[in-house]
Amino acid sequence: MDIQITQREPGGVERHVDVAIPADAVREVEERTARRYTSQARLPGFRPGKAPPAMVRKKFADAIRQDVLQEVVQEAYKKVMEQEKLDPITQPHIHDLKFEPGEPLTFTLHLEVRPEVQLARLEGFRVQRQTPEVTDEMVQEQLETVRDQRATWAPVEDRPMSGDMVTVALATADEQGQIGEAKEYRLELGKDQAIPGIEELIMEAKPGETIERPVKWPDDFPDEAQRGQTKTVRVTLKDLKRKTAPDLDDALAREVGDFDSLDALRDAVRKDLTSHAQRDAETQYKTQLLDQIIEANPFDVPPSWVRQLIQGYANAYQIPEQEVDRFAQEFRPLAERQVRRDLVVETIARDNNLRATEADVDEKVNAMATERGTPPGQLYAALQKAGRLQEIEHQITEERVFAWLQEKNPAE
Repeated sequence: MDIQITQREPGGVERHVDVAIPADAVREVEERTARRYTSQARLPGFRPGKAPPAMVRKKFADAIRQDVLQEVVQEAYKKVMEQEKLDPITQPHIHDLKFEPGEPLTFTLHLEVRPEVQLARLEGFRVQRQTPEVTDEMVQEQLETVRDQRATWAPVEDRPMSGDMVTVALATADEQGQIGEAKEYRLELGKDQAIPGIEELIMEAKPGETIERPVKWPDDFPDEAQRGQTKTVRVTLKDLKRKTAPDLDDALAREVGDFDSLDALRDAVRKDLTSHAQRDAETQYKTQLLDQIIEANPFDVPPSWVRQLIQGYANAYQIPEQEVDRFAQEFRPLAERQVRRDLVVETIARDNNLRATEADVDEKVNAMATERGTPPGQLYAALQKAGRLQEIEHQITEERVFAWLQEKNPAE
């Protein structure tokens, strides 16, 4: 089929291809389609395939037209893909279709194609690798967190203070000054779970007491309509519990885990914090290096991939439907960077033969099985069922890519 093809944006990821099929080519398909219908048509008064062609054309005009349109467009689409060597990543859409008797059939094909990532510069970048430092204060803070996690709550007959757990019945006045029905809340004071004015009111009451007075809502309250308003609030303190943390000693260390002493626990905490700090430093190094590579090698990213990533995160974070548009607008820059990052890693791996093989994945799974004390076949089957083998393959590939990049760009 002789068709005319014109690309409006031949270099971008979004393509609009104008296609024109000559009237003679369309007429040839129409004739062939009409003959097929004539040979198969069953019309009253005629034997199958013996009805007059003109009558068949009139009877099945819409069906013939639809078949012609489908055949011509499909053939034209194949020709466009072959001639223009396009690699579509989305389902193409047809716009501005014109199909009139005796005229060329024309339409515009809108599609996205895989971007051509040309990484002209991958060396000469200056990246500082942070030296992780774990201080005694950081270790002590983590130990206090461990201590706090094993604290117990006990009722007290005193006025509340910051850090206490309270159960309150809370009611506020409406615009007419009428106090409505109280609702029960469980709050940990000092955790910004209630506005400051209400927390202050709670702290004035003892268990069983009710206090009522005007409270001003903060000027930065999330609900703009209530910002700066003063309302009468009635609070009844129904229950008050205070937290008591255990001593930071050898007994706590033994309770936490297999530690003979507090010093052993402290050493384990320091080791864990150091490991986290090293991973964070490595992540920062990779982020800085990739950011510089992306900036030095600009390329377009397919909007559909960005939208898919945004939608995936919106589903994972369970973003309400009414908040999806706002979330998409805020998250788009991060999603675009993630797509660029993945394309850069993929391109480097492909061009330098760094992709993980099936044997590499098997070796990794065997190592994981040995570490966990699990039969390799059982672990492999579990990972395969969970769809995590591809994740492991990607992880191995990415490690190789960054090792390759580090050789080209030693950290300072």
